[in-house]
Amino acid sequence: MDAKAGIGAANKDLVIRAARPDEYAAIGELTVEVYVGEGFVRPDTPYAAELADTAQRGASAQLLVATHADRIAGSLTVARPGTPYAEIARPGELEFRMLAVSKSARGLGAGTALVGTVIDIAKAEGFQAVALTTMPAMTDARRIYDRFGFIPTPDRDWHTPAGELLTVLRLDLAN
Repeated sequence: MDAKAGIGAANKDLVIRAARPDEYAAIGELTVEVYVGEGFVRPDTPYAAELADTAQRGASAQLLVATHADRIAGSLTVARPGTPYAEIARPGELEFRMLAVSKSARGLGAGTALVGTVIDIAKAEGFQAVALTTMPAMTDARRIYDRFGFIPTPDRDWHTPAGELLTVLRLDLAN
């Protein structure tokens, strides 16, 4: 899976592929930079440590990266049902988490291409839907999800231990 990102992305120099173990530290740094640095997650929470531990994620889930000019522009974690990183996936759903795009790469289409790749994987593997959890403050990511047609599923929303609302979105692939 080393595809040029033509899935709604305007940048032909963007490449979406599986992450390599030698990139895990950089992916962890990027993810923490986005989630903690932009105020979505407090730095003293266990989730911040989970975001940084890309090696653990890579052992239990599929990590994708978006590269541009041979630099990591973004990443996300694909979590199949029944695996440790699948928090909300129901039978027949592929879940993704931890979408992060560096500030310097925004506008290149990295987030769109990463999400599009997950949808392509889900279709190729016979999943009926793709599901994810997001936060109301993640407006840039939400625009991507809305463009793809993800729909809120309020009955599946949940709260963090600190009480913050997390919204579940789902894309039905049968349509």
